[in-house]
Order: sequence, then C-alpha cells, then structure tokens
Amino acid sequence: MSAALRIAILAHSTNPRGGVVHALELGEALCRLGHAAAVFAPDPSSAGFFRDTRCETVRVVAAAAQRNVRALVEARIADYLRHFERPERRRFDIWHAQDGISGNALAMLKERGLIPGFARTVHHLDSFDDQRLCALQTRAVTAADHLFVVGRVWRDWLAREFGRDACIVGNGVDCERYSPTPNATDGELRRRLDLPPGAPVFLAIGGIEERKNTIRILQAFQILRLQHPSAVLVLAGGASLLDHGAYQARFAGVLAHSGTAAHAVVRTGPLRQKLMPALYRAATSLIFPSTKEGFGLVVLEAMASGVPVVASRIAPFTEYLGDDEVEWCDPFDTASIAAAMARSLEPSRRPQLIARGLQIAARHDWDSTARAHLPTYELLLERVHA
Repeated sequence: MSAALRIAILAHSTNPRGGVVHALELGEALCRLGHAAAVFAPDPSSAGFFRDTRCETVRVVAAAAQRNVRALVEARIADYLRHFERPERRRFDIWHAQDGISGNALAMLKERGLIPGFARTVHHLDSFDDQRLCALQTRAVTAADHLFVVGRVWRDWLAREFGRDACIVGNGVDCERYSPTPNATDGELRRRLDLPPGAPVFLAIGGIEERKNTIRILQAFQILRLQHPSAVLVLAGGASLLDHGAYQARFAGVLAHSGTAAHAVVRTGPLRQKLMPALYRAATSLIFPSTKEGFGLVVLEAMASGVPVVASRIAPFTEYLGDDEVEWCDPFDTASIAAAMARSLEPSRRPQLIARGLQIAARHDWDSTARAHLPTYELLLERVHA
C-alpha cells in the first residue's frame, strides 16, 4: 500500500475492555506503519480513554442514558450518528467498527449514503433475550462490507451462522508496557491492595461476570485454600456496558456463605492503567477459566509479565496455546480449576510456564496485527474511489 490512509476506528466505550485495548493498540500500530488512525468512543463521563495513546483519540459526546442495556445501546448508536452527521468529521478513507454499537452506527451512516462502506471486527458475540438487541447485533455483522476476527473460532462461527468470510488478524501485546521488570508502581500496588508478603496471589481479570466464570473461580479458590490457607484471590476490572447485576448478586451470596475470610478475596474494580503491569507482577498466577472469549488478551499480558496462566481448554485458547504452555482446566468443573491452580504453584512447573509464556508473548506483536488489516483496507478503499 503506497499511500497513507486516514482510518477511523470506532469502539463501544473508553473503558479498559479487550475490544477497546485492541482498538487503541491497532491505532498506534497503524500510525507506526505510516497511516493516520484515530480511535473514537462515546464518553459520557468526559474522562477520556483509560490510558494515553500515541495515536489520535476522539471522545464522542454521549447523552445521559438509562442503565437498561437496550436503551443504553440505542443511545450510544445515536451519539455516534450525531457526531458524524457533520461532514468535516467524516474525512476518512477507512471506517472500522470494533463492536456492535459502532457497527450499527456505521451501518446507518452507510444506509444514508454518508460513508461508502465499513469493516467490522467481531471479537465475540453475546446472547440476548431482548429481540431488539439480537437484531442490532445481527445487523452490525451483516451490514459490514468486510469482517475481521482475532481467531479461528469466530471465523468458523460467522461462516456457519451467516455464511460470511472473515479475515483473521490476531492480537498482540506490548512487551515494553508488560514485563517482569518491577518499578516504583509495584510497591504502590501492593500497599493499595494490602497483599500479605509471601502469600500466593491468584489474579482474575474481567470483573464479576458469568462468561468470566467468576463464581466457579471463587469456589475453586475455596478448595485451594484448604492446602494454601494464606492464598489471596484478586478480582480486578469489571467496567462493562452490559448488566451483570443478577450474576453479581449470586456471586455475593456464594461468597457470604463460603466462610472465606474477607481479606482473602480482594475486589479492585477498574484500576488506573499505570498500575496494571504491577498488578500482573504481584500475581503468582493468572486464573482465566472463561466459558467464552474472543481471544483473551489478558493471557498475553500476564505471560509478558512472567506470570503462569490457568486457562480453559477451549477455543480460542487452544488455537494459540500448546499443551505445556499453560495449566489447562475444564471451565465447567470447579475441581478441575482448583487442580490447575494448585499445579501452577508447583516449583518444578513454574519456570517452564514462565519461560514459555514469555516466548508466546514475544510472538504476538501489534504491528503484525496492523499489517494483517491492510489488504482488506485496500478493498474498502476501492469503494471510496468507485
């Protein structure tokens, strides 16, 4: 591709979720490759994106919305439409949605003849009881001119359910940001969380959500504490546009009746980005037995930080992780999760897991991910000049 492209990348929010991380990293990598990328997201708090970036970011003014998921989704689509109605805000060659909200906004702009076409990355799709949400999710896939995915599992799903081809672009990790080398934030993080010296620290990231399998993580942790009574479970993150209230109430009930000491389960909520590398380094193991993922970026971040990983033996993890590179578990079997957690502590096992994790992280760079987009961007560019 000889000419620099002006690329608009649209995310669902400014929160630290996997799709937003992907959008920001993609934007930065495209800029390193000589293109002009800007990442957009609705920002109701006016706080900006969760971290600074080396590419342009645009906070889309977002109106107040009900917490009801359907109302929130429709409000954020409307926010995008208001923003891009002004012609001077549409001076891009490529339009690229990272989720269903922005996908619907671009579909409507395309229907109105305001943009020639767009691409959509499908990180994963959700299950909704609300038929309107189901229809919106479908339109964000079917209206896209081209589709990207980060792994085979969703490429195959899109082919099977929609008859659509998708380009696999993969994911990356910033090994300068995430590394085993400590800095001044390590002490700050440990003091903030009051982590006891020498205690095994099991880290789960993604908040308390059903697909993150948080209740089974807690139950497995209870089993593990029979052997390691000083162990601590840290549940980090959780910023989400979806309503996880019912599952979180179930989690609170399980915790209340578990007999687990209050100090043994630490819930951090979303942390400042500058503390995230230190959070990984504070962990003895990352526990990530998700029941559904697009990729699982936190696995690469933990590996780049020199932290062994417990992961579900399901796709997409089985696509890029080998038999001896993580401790595998059955995500639907609490005893299996607990056994994998225990294995991740074994002194004879940890050096191999750490070494192989660092090798895997080194193989996943964002510039390669950005380059994988360029042939499809070229096809989109043909629509601009058609």
